[in-house]
Amino acid sequence: MNKIYNPNNKDWKTILMRPTQTVADIEGTVNSIFGEVQKGGDAILAKYTQKFDGVDLNSNIVSQEEISSAIASIPEDLKKAIQLAKTNIEVFHAAQKTSRVEVETTNGVQCWQEKRPIQKVGLYIPGGTAPLFSTILMLAIPANIAGCEEVILCTPPDKEGKVNPAILYTANLCGVTKVFKVGGIQAIAGMTFGTETIPQVYKIFGPGNQYVTVAKQIATKHGVAIDMPAGPSELLVMADDSANAAFVASDLLSQAEHGVDSQVILVSTSKEFILKVESEITKQIKNLPRRDIAEKAIANSKLIFVEENQTAIDLINEYGPEHYILCVSNEDIFLNQIKNAGSVFIGNYTPESAGDYASGTNHTLPTNGYAKQYSGVNLDSFMKSMTFQKISSNGIKEIGKAIELMAEAEGLQAHKNAVTLRLKSLE
Repeated sequence: MNKIYNPNNKDWKTILMRPTQTVADIEGTVNSIFGEVQKGGDAILAKYTQKFDGVDLNSNIVSQEEISSAIASIPEDLKKAIQLAKTNIEVFHAAQKTSRVEVETTNGVQCWQEKRPIQKVGLYIPGGTAPLFSTILMLAIPANIAGCEEVILCTPPDKEGKVNPAILYTANLCGVTKVFKVGGIQAIAGMTFGTETIPQVYKIFGPGNQYVTVAKQIATKHGVAIDMPAGPSELLVMADDSANAAFVASDLLSQAEHGVDSQVILVSTSKEFILKVESEITKQIKNLPRRDIAEKAIANSKLIFVEENQTAIDLINEYGPEHYILCVSNEDIFLNQIKNAGSVFIGNYTPESAGDYASGTNHTLPTNGYAKQYSGVNLDSFMKSMTFQKISSNGIKEIGKAIELMAEAEGLQAHKNAVTLRLKSLE
């Protein structure tokens, strides 16, 4: 890993740069595939499934027989683990429900806000080097709690045209409406425009590689909302000598094994601790099945020493990590000043992987610095806030004159007339 000592804040932007391509590098490819799918539908999906996934499919729809077979193949202990995670995620997201907000702003003017579910949502689940069935829990559970009517899922097939059994088991457990064997840019395009088999959705959720991330951003140009730009995974750990170096190394490696374009960063006020973590990483990485991936990600990662806590806080807020682990003796100083992070994990016994799977919080989070302006997925991600108002005759008398004056000042006579007619009818 790259060790950096006391970096000057003018260099922070360069030091903290993510190892990802820009939208401009990928946009041409995405637009081309989007255009083809919009015109050609399922035939184009099949073309790109063959090209990128290496398989010809008779149908891109997962059958009930495939789902039943997948359910039967999952070991009971894994089923129980998934069900435990499901329970915790349901508890946390159900607690996010809010009641109707109602207020009389002026005598006779009643205003209220209610939340209604988004009717049709599409979930994208990566299935390449790691079949992320846990992401289905994070997306389908709040979708169902919210009351979404249609919840479809797209995930790439393997070379045999199959979907990982754990993905199918979890999708069935969490009430996914239909599962489609489509991945990558073409899956996002299919959900954006709709095809002969895939329904068009109103909002797309889920992580993916850089191509999927850009495809989701392009989808917004075609009238489809997205959860956030959620690209390659990233983790920043802030730790001092009170932390356990082996634990910190394991956390850094847990994110590094996601993909070669993942990034992990350790910030510390102790040079000695940094060296301990570096030694632990060297020791632990040798035994990882995904060692090759982790090593490439580690090459893009940083060990940063700073002398002062405030400098560390400012640097962390500048980075805006997707995942932020905090293991320091005086955690309140950091917690009170964190402004930009997707999800925060506090203390030696709170690994980031707990949030990935079973603690209850959502692991679909903003990456690439988007934590500065985006929230992670939550129950409200699947809802729309709608406002209502009802004005009585007394109410229109109370605010009518103000409306007339304001409309006239803006030169909108019809707006004024809509009030004037009502006021005259009450004379």
